[in-house]
Amino acid sequence: MNTAKSLLLFSTLLLLINCKSKENKPEFLFRTAIIVKEDHTWYKAFDYFKQILEERSNGRIEVQLYPSEQLAKEIEAIRLIQAEVIDITTTGSTLTNWFEAATFCELPYLMKDSTDMNLYINGRVGKLMETEMIDKAGVRALCHFERGPRHLTSNRPIRHPDDLNGLILRVPNVPSFVTTWSALGAKPTPMAFSEVFTSLQQGTIQGQENPFAMINNGGFAEVQKYVNLTGHVISWVYAVIGEKQFQKLPPDLQELVIQAGKEMQKYEHDLFLENEKSVQQELMDKGMELIEVDNAAFAKKCEKAIYDSLSPEMQKIYHELKKEQEAHAERNR
Repeated sequence: MNTAKSLLLFSTLLLLINCKSKENKPEFLFRTAIIVKEDHTWYKAFDYFKQILEERSNGRIEVQLYPSEQLAKEIEAIRLIQAEVIDITTTGSTLTNWFEAATFCELPYLMKDSTDMNLYINGRVGKLMETEMIDKAGVRALCHFERGPRHLTSNRPIRHPDDLNGLILRVPNVPSFVTTWSALGAKPTPMAFSEVFTSLQQGTIQGQENPFAMINNGGFAEVQKYVNLTGHVISWVYAVIGEKQFQKLPPDLQELVIQAGKEMQKYEHDLFLENEKSVQQELMDKGMELIEVDNAAFAKKCEKAIYDSLSPEMQKIYHELKKEQEAHAERNR
Protein backbone atom coordinates (compact mmCIF):
# COMPACT_ATOMS: atom_id res chain seq x y z
CA MET A 1 0.00 0.00 0.00
CA ASN A 2 2.83 2.38 0.93
CA THR A 3 4.58 1.49 -2.34
CA ALA A 4 1.42 2.21 -4.32
CA LYS A 5 1.01 5.56 -2.56
CA SER A 6 4.64 6.41 -3.20
CA LEU A 7 4.32 5.58 -6.90
CA LEU A 8 1.17 7.68 -7.13
CA LEU A 9 2.87 10.60 -5.38
CA PHE A 10 5.94 10.30 -7.63
CA SER A 11 3.80 10.16 -10.78
CA THR A 12 1.84 13.22 -9.66
CA LEU A 13 5.08 15.09 -8.96
CA LEU A 14 6.46 14.22 -12.42
CA LEU A 15 3.21 15.40 -14.00
CA LEU A 16 3.40 18.71 -12.12
CA ILE A 17 7.05 19.22 -13.10
CA ASN A 18 6.23 18.48 -16.73
CA CYS A 19 3.32 20.91 -16.69
CA LYS A 20 5.49 23.57 -15.07
CA SER A 21 8.22 22.96 -17.66
CA LYS A 22 5.70 23.50 -20.47
CA GLU A 23 4.45 26.67 -18.79
CA ASN A 24 8.00 28.08 -18.67
CA LYS A 25 8.87 27.15 -22.23
CA PRO A 26 8.99 30.24 -24.49
CA GLU A 27 6.60 30.50 -27.42
CA PHE A 28 9.36 31.82 -29.67
CA LEU A 29 13.12 31.15 -29.66
CA PHE A 30 15.50 33.49 -31.50
CA ARG A 31 18.95 31.97 -32.16
CA THR A 32 21.38 34.80 -32.83
CA ALA A 33 24.60 34.38 -34.80
CA ILE A 34 27.14 37.10 -33.93
CA ILE A 35 30.42 37.55 -35.78
CA VAL A 36 32.31 39.22 -32.89
CA LYS A 37 33.50 38.18 -29.42
CA GLU A 38 31.67 38.98 -26.17
CA ASP A 39 33.65 42.17 -25.47
CA HIS A 40 32.53 43.92 -28.68
CA THR A 41 29.79 46.57 -28.64
CA TRP A 42 27.59 44.50 -30.99
CA TYR A 43 27.52 41.54 -28.62
CA LYS A 44 26.79 43.84 -25.66
CA ALA A 45 23.97 45.45 -27.63
CA PHE A 46 22.42 42.07 -28.44
CA ASP A 47 22.71 41.10 -24.78
CA TYR A 48 20.72 44.26 -23.92
CA PHE A 49 18.17 43.38 -26.65
CA LYS A 50 17.85 39.90 -25.12
CA GLN A 51 17.27 41.25 -21.61
CA ILE A 52 14.59 43.79 -22.50
CA LEU A 53 12.78 41.53 -24.98
CA GLU A 54 12.60 38.54 -22.63
CA GLU A 55 11.47 40.74 -19.76
CA ARG A 56 8.82 42.69 -21.70
CA SER A 57 7.44 39.55 -23.35
CA ASN A 58 7.11 37.91 -19.93
CA GLY A 59 9.20 34.99 -21.15
CA ARG A 60 7.18 34.40 -24.31
CA ILE A 61 10.36 35.15 -26.31
CA GLU A 62 13.80 33.72 -25.56
CA VAL A 63 16.92 35.08 -27.28
CA GLN A 64 20.05 32.91 -27.42
CA LEU A 65 23.37 34.56 -28.30
CA TYR A 66 26.24 32.78 -30.07
CA PRO A 67 29.39 34.96 -30.51
CA SER A 68 32.53 34.45 -32.61
CA GLU A 69 30.73 32.83 -35.56
CA GLN A 70 29.90 29.76 -33.45
CA LEU A 71 26.65 29.18 -35.33
CA ALA A 72 27.67 30.33 -38.78
CA LYS A 73 29.80 32.69 -40.81
CA GLU A 74 28.03 35.77 -42.17
CA ILE A 75 26.80 34.59 -45.59
CA GLU A 76 25.98 31.15 -44.21
CA ALA A 77 24.05 32.83 -41.38
CA ILE A 78 21.75 34.58 -43.88
CA ARG A 79 21.09 31.28 -45.65
CA LEU A 80 20.33 29.56 -42.33
CA ILE A 81 17.92 32.36 -41.42
CA GLN A 82 16.19 31.89 -44.77
CA ALA A 83 15.88 28.18 -43.95
CA GLU A 84 14.59 29.07 -40.43
CA VAL A 85 17.44 27.15 -38.77
CA ILE A 86 18.58 30.33 -36.98
CA ASP A 87 16.84 33.67 -36.65
CA ILE A 88 18.97 36.81 -36.14
CA THR A 89 22.40 38.08 -37.22
CA THR A 90 24.31 41.18 -38.35
CA THR A 91 24.98 41.89 -41.99
CA GLY A 92 25.82 44.69 -44.39
CA SER A 93 27.43 44.75 -47.81
CA THR A 94 27.59 40.94 -47.95
CA LEU A 95 23.90 41.26 -48.85
CA THR A 96 25.19 42.16 -52.33
CA ASN A 97 25.02 38.40 -52.83
CA TRP A 98 21.23 38.94 -52.92
CA PHE A 99 20.77 42.54 -54.14
CA GLU A 100 23.22 45.08 -55.55
CA ALA A 101 22.03 48.15 -53.61
CA ALA A 102 23.65 46.67 -50.48
CA THR A 103 27.00 47.73 -51.91
CA PHE A 104 26.30 51.27 -50.70
CA CYS A 105 26.61 50.09 -47.08
CA GLU A 106 30.37 49.90 -47.50
CA LEU A 107 31.34 51.28 -50.90
CA PRO A 108 34.97 52.45 -50.64
CA TYR A 109 35.55 56.20 -50.77
CA LEU A 110 31.83 57.01 -51.06
CA MET A 111 31.15 58.48 -47.61
CA LYS A 112 33.37 60.96 -45.79
CA ASP A 113 31.89 60.75 -42.30
CA SER A 114 28.90 59.71 -40.17
CA THR A 115 26.93 62.71 -41.47
CA ASP A 116 27.03 61.25 -44.97
CA MET A 117 26.21 57.81 -43.56
CA ASN A 118 23.08 59.03 -41.76
CA LEU A 119 22.04 60.99 -44.85
CA TYR A 120 22.09 57.74 -46.85
CA ILE A 121 20.47 55.53 -44.21
CA ASN A 122 17.53 57.92 -43.80
CA GLY A 123 17.24 58.65 -47.51
CA ARG A 124 16.42 56.79 -50.70
CA VAL A 125 19.23 54.25 -50.44
CA GLY A 126 18.34 53.23 -46.87
CA LYS A 127 14.67 52.76 -47.75
CA LEU A 128 15.58 50.81 -50.90
CA MET A 129 17.89 48.53 -48.95
CA GLU A 130 15.35 47.80 -46.21
CA THR A 131 12.72 46.91 -48.82
CA GLU A 132 15.07 44.72 -50.86
CA MET A 133 16.30 42.97 -47.70
CA ILE A 134 12.79 41.67 -47.16
CA ASP A 135 11.91 41.02 -50.80
CA LYS A 136 15.19 39.48 -51.98
CA ALA A 137 17.08 38.24 -48.92
CA GLY A 138 14.19 37.35 -46.62
CA VAL A 139 15.50 39.38 -43.67
CA ARG A 140 14.15 42.47 -41.91
CA ALA A 141 16.25 45.26 -40.41
CA LEU A 142 15.85 45.62 -36.64
CA CYS A 143 18.31 48.53 -36.47
CA HIS A 144 21.73 49.61 -37.69
CA PHE A 145 25.10 49.98 -35.99
CA GLU A 146 27.63 52.58 -37.11
CA ARG A 147 31.08 51.21 -37.83
CA GLY A 148 34.25 53.23 -37.53
CA PRO A 149 36.39 53.88 -40.65
CA ARG A 150 38.10 50.78 -42.02
CA HIS A 151 41.92 50.80 -41.96
CA LEU A 152 44.55 48.49 -43.43
CA THR A 153 46.80 46.51 -41.06
CA SER A 154 50.13 44.99 -42.12
CA ASN A 155 53.64 44.09 -41.00
CA ARG A 156 55.25 46.78 -43.12
CA PRO A 157 54.22 50.46 -43.35
CA ILE A 158 51.89 51.25 -46.27
CA ARG A 159 51.82 55.00 -46.99
CA HIS A 160 50.99 54.98 -50.71
CA PRO A 161 49.25 52.49 -53.06
CA ASP A 162 52.64 51.73 -54.61
CA ASP A 163 53.73 50.29 -51.25
CA LEU A 164 51.12 47.51 -51.51
CA ASN A 165 53.13 45.74 -54.19
CA GLY A 166 51.02 42.56 -54.27
CA LEU A 167 50.23 42.42 -50.53
CA ILE A 168 48.02 39.38 -49.89
CA LEU A 169 45.07 40.95 -48.14
CA ARG A 170 42.01 39.45 -46.49
CA VAL A 171 38.73 41.14 -47.42
CA PRO A 172 35.12 40.18 -46.66
CA ASN A 173 33.20 38.42 -49.41
CA VAL A 174 32.10 41.70 -51.00
CA PRO A 175 32.72 42.39 -54.72
CA SER A 176 33.48 46.11 -54.28
CA PHE A 177 36.26 45.31 -51.78
CA VAL A 178 37.90 42.87 -54.21
CA THR A 179 37.61 45.45 -57.01
CA THR A 180 39.08 48.25 -54.88
CA TRP A 181 42.11 46.43 -53.53
CA SER A 182 42.90 44.82 -56.87
CA ALA A 183 42.91 48.28 -58.46
CA LEU A 184 45.18 49.56 -55.68
CA GLY A 185 47.76 46.83 -56.34
CA ALA A 186 47.05 44.29 -53.57
CA LYS A 187 45.94 40.67 -53.90
CA PRO A 188 42.56 40.57 -52.10
CA THR A 189 41.45 37.22 -50.69
CA PRO A 190 37.83 36.87 -49.46
CA MET A 191 37.75 35.08 -46.10
CA ALA A 192 35.48 34.71 -43.06
CA PHE A 193 36.41 36.95 -40.12
CA SER A 194 36.90 33.98 -37.78
CA GLU A 195 39.68 32.64 -40.02
CA VAL A 196 41.71 35.86 -40.24
CA PHE A 197 43.84 35.62 -37.08
CA THR A 198 45.13 32.12 -37.85
CA SER A 199 45.75 33.02 -41.49
CA LEU A 200 47.81 36.05 -40.45
CA GLN A 201 49.69 33.96 -37.90
CA GLN A 202 50.51 31.28 -40.47
CA GLY A 203 51.39 33.78 -43.22
CA THR A 204 48.61 32.65 -45.57
CA ILE A 205 47.68 36.33 -45.78
CA GLN A 206 49.82 39.40 -45.04
CA GLY A 207 47.22 41.98 -44.06
CA GLN A 208 43.57 42.71 -43.44
CA GLU A 209 41.34 45.79 -43.17
CA ASN A 210 38.72 46.61 -40.53
CA PRO A 211 37.59 49.35 -38.14
CA PHE A 212 39.67 49.90 -34.99
CA ALA A 213 37.14 48.02 -32.82
CA MET A 214 37.31 44.91 -35.02
CA ILE A 215 41.12 45.06 -35.19
CA ASN A 216 41.14 45.08 -31.40
CA ASN A 217 38.38 42.49 -31.01
CA GLY A 218 40.15 40.13 -33.42
CA GLY A 219 43.40 40.31 -31.45
CA PHE A 220 45.29 41.39 -34.56
CA ALA A 221 47.84 43.37 -32.53
CA GLU A 222 49.42 39.99 -31.78
CA VAL A 223 50.13 39.31 -35.47
CA GLN A 224 50.24 42.76 -37.14
CA LYS A 225 52.55 45.69 -36.44
CA TYR A 226 51.02 48.62 -38.35
CA VAL A 227 47.60 50.23 -38.69
CA ASN A 228 47.78 52.20 -41.92
CA LEU A 229 45.15 54.96 -41.65
CA THR A 230 43.52 54.47 -45.04
CA GLY A 231 40.00 55.19 -43.75
CA HIS A 232 38.81 53.82 -47.09
CA VAL A 233 35.30 52.88 -45.95
CA ILE A 234 32.74 54.60 -43.73
CA SER A 235 29.95 52.12 -43.18
CA TRP A 236 27.14 50.65 -41.17
CA VAL A 237 25.85 47.16 -40.46
CA TYR A 238 22.28 45.98 -39.89
CA ALA A 239 20.96 43.76 -37.15
CA VAL A 240 18.41 41.59 -38.98
CA ILE A 241 15.73 39.02 -38.20
CA GLY A 242 14.28 36.49 -40.60
CA GLU A 243 11.13 37.87 -42.24
CA LYS A 244 9.37 34.50 -41.96
CA GLN A 245 10.19 34.38 -38.25
CA PHE A 246 8.98 37.96 -37.74
CA GLN A 247 5.67 37.32 -39.51
CA LYS A 248 4.98 34.32 -37.27
CA LEU A 249 4.86 36.63 -34.25
CA PRO A 250 1.50 37.98 -33.10
CA PRO A 251 1.12 41.79 -33.48
CA ASP A 252 1.87 42.53 -29.82
CA LEU A 253 5.21 40.68 -29.96
CA GLN A 254 6.08 42.24 -33.32
CA GLU A 255 5.73 45.66 -31.68
CA LEU A 256 7.96 44.57 -28.80
CA VAL A 257 10.64 43.33 -31.21
CA ILE A 258 10.54 46.56 -33.25
CA GLN A 259 10.80 48.72 -30.12
CA ALA A 260 13.59 46.57 -28.64
CA GLY A 261 15.50 46.96 -31.92
CA LYS A 262 15.27 50.75 -31.73
CA GLU A 263 16.50 50.74 -28.15
CA MET A 264 19.32 48.33 -29.03
CA GLN A 265 20.50 50.78 -31.70
CA LYS A 266 20.75 53.67 -29.23
CA TYR A 267 22.41 51.47 -26.60
CA GLU A 268 25.05 50.25 -29.07
CA HIS A 269 25.71 53.74 -30.44
CA ASP A 270 26.47 55.07 -26.96
CA LEU A 271 28.89 52.16 -26.43
CA PHE A 272 30.42 52.75 -29.88
CA LEU A 273 31.12 56.43 -29.21
CA GLU A 274 32.71 55.63 -25.86
CA ASN A 275 34.80 52.81 -27.33
CA GLU A 276 36.07 54.96 -30.21
CA LYS A 277 37.68 57.31 -27.67
CA SER A 278 39.88 54.60 -26.22
CA VAL A 279 40.40 51.86 -28.80
CA GLN A 280 43.22 53.58 -30.73
CA GLN A 281 45.22 53.99 -27.54
CA GLU A 282 44.53 50.35 -26.62
CA LEU A 283 46.01 49.21 -29.94
CA MET A 284 49.08 51.41 -29.47
CA ASP A 285 49.49 50.10 -25.93
CA LYS A 286 49.54 46.61 -27.45
CA GLY A 287 52.43 47.61 -29.73
CA MET A 288 50.71 48.70 -32.94
CA GLU A 289 51.96 51.80 -34.76
CA LEU A 290 49.57 54.16 -36.57
CA ILE A 291 50.79 55.20 -40.03
CA GLU A 292 49.53 58.29 -41.90
CA VAL A 293 48.88 57.60 -45.57
CA ASP A 294 48.35 59.54 -48.80
CA ASN A 295 44.55 59.20 -48.77
CA ALA A 296 44.09 61.21 -51.97
CA ALA A 297 46.39 58.83 -53.87
CA PHE A 298 44.47 55.80 -52.63
CA ALA A 299 41.09 57.31 -53.55
CA LYS A 300 42.23 58.46 -56.99
CA LYS A 301 43.81 55.14 -57.98
CA CYS A 302 40.66 53.04 -57.40
CA GLU A 303 37.85 55.52 -58.16
CA LYS A 304 37.28 54.51 -61.79
CA ALA A 305 37.43 50.77 -61.03
CA ILE A 306 34.82 51.16 -58.27
CA TYR A 307 32.48 53.17 -60.50
CA ASP A 308 32.88 50.82 -63.48
CA SER A 309 32.04 47.83 -61.27
CA LEU A 310 28.53 49.21 -60.65
CA SER A 311 25.58 48.41 -62.91
CA PRO A 312 24.06 51.35 -64.85
CA GLU A 313 21.22 51.53 -62.32
CA MET A 314 23.64 51.67 -59.37
CA GLN A 315 25.80 54.23 -61.20
CA LYS A 316 22.74 56.46 -61.42
CA ILE A 317 22.18 56.12 -57.66
CA TYR A 318 25.89 56.79 -57.07
CA HIS A 319 25.59 60.15 -58.87
CA GLU A 320 22.45 60.98 -56.88
CA LEU A 321 24.25 60.26 -53.62
CA LYS A 322 27.18 62.46 -54.60
CA LYS A 323 24.76 65.30 -55.40
CA GLU A 324 23.04 64.84 -52.02
CA GLN A 325 26.45 65.00 -50.33
CA GLU A 326 27.34 68.24 -52.11
CA ALA A 327 23.93 69.83 -51.45
CA HIS A 328 24.06 68.91 -47.76
CA ALA A 329 27.59 70.27 -47.42
CA GLU A 330 26.55 73.52 -49.16
CA ARG A 331 23.57 73.99 -46.82
CA ASN A 332 25.77 73.54 -43.76
CA ARG A 333 28.58 75.93 -44.75
